Amino acid sequence: MGKQKALMDKLVRTFQIRHMLLRQALAECLGTLILVMFGCGAVAQLVLSGGSHGVLLTVNFAFGFAATLGILVSGQANRTPTVTFALCLLGREPWRKFPVFFLFQTLGAFLGSGIIFGMYFGEGNLEMFFDDKCPNNNNSFSSCHNATAGIFATYPSKHLTLVNGFFDQMIGMAALIMCILAIVDPYNNPIHRGLEAFTVGYVVLVIGLSMGFNPARDLGPRIFTALAGWGSEVFTAYSYWFFVPIFAPFIGAVVGMTVYQLMVGSHVEGEAREKREEEEKEEQEEMLKLSSLYNQ
Repeated sequence: MGKQKALMDKLVRTFQIRHMLLRQALAECLGTLILVMFGCGAVAQLVLSGGSHGVLLTVNFAFGFAATLGILVSGQANRTPTVTFALCLLGREPWRKFPVFFLFQTLGAFLGSGIIFGMYFGEGNLEMFFDDKCPNNNNSFSSCHNATAGIFATYPSKHLTLVNGFFDQMIGMAALIMCILAIVDPYNNPIHRGLEAFTVGYVVLVIGLSMGFNPARDLGPRIFTALAGWGSEVFTAYSYWFFVPIFAPFIGAVVGMTVYQLMVGSHVEGEAREKREEEEKEEQEEMLKLSSLYNQ
């Protein structure tokens, strides 16, 4: 027992990373991996079973709980580049974190989708991904029997135009950012420590139920599907749709941050600042009184 503990302590010291940014980036990678693995796993179960093992409700619950578990495992609440972007705009995170987190979050999403693909990898199971029911053996389109590329990345429904899709992604992300800013705002009914993960999970669940919107994954899994057999059409399908879920959420993040700050954030923060300044002024006056009494 003693030797095993000594060996484990030695391994921990050997692999311990002291560079804070790299540690946080690795945590982001793992948290995003968990989110995509559980979320896309629920989608795969629904699509590949033909609806016999899941419904849209179970997918939304899976993504909501996956967001919670990802935050609990990593100890951080970013999980998507747009949240990091909003926090950087507010000055709560340094800008050097944004490209690093973006890279590691994309890597985590890529690996998470790879795990789900690997679960179904096999001579018989691959037929579920690539069959003859779609033109050019490509299942990226909603007209196919199994739109299996949509297991990993987002694609529009037949009725959705690029403009509609852009606003869908933008509004969904704006709602997510407003809620997350409220959750992490120390001046606005702060959430008890440890409960942030659960409240963020509720937000992801509500957005999925109300808007059919999942803001947390697209680029990493889309790159994976391009490499795994779906080809370059994952980027060119629907008039280059892939630009929409990548760029629209960043505009939504700016909108959500602006709305929250103008209507709530700046006011509660201002009140807290005024209260702090008043307390400091009273403290200084008290110190002056004590000083004058001492000098007498």
